[in-house]
Amino acid sequence: MRSSSVFGSSSSTPSGNRLFRYEVTGLRQNWENDENDYPLRTSERVFLTVPYARMNEEMRRITRMGGQIVSIEPMTFDTESGE
Repeated sequence: MRSSSVFGSSSSTPSGNRLFRYEVTGLRQNWENDENDYPLRTSERVFLTVPYARMNEEMRRITRMGGQIVSIEPMTFDTESGE
């Protein structure tokens, strides 16, 4: 029995390849991201693309950085035009 058939991969499930766009406001520099070698982008609104499997992890990260999620939208791709 192969382990991949037992657990599957995230891309083999219907939700595995889905992406979501988060609109976030209020991100700020704090102790967690203060150790980065680059400054945090200062913007009123930030858009992040997040795979379905990482949604909860990303929500926690945004909260720790002082951000507020304004909206979450599924990303849709037009398969006929290749976008």
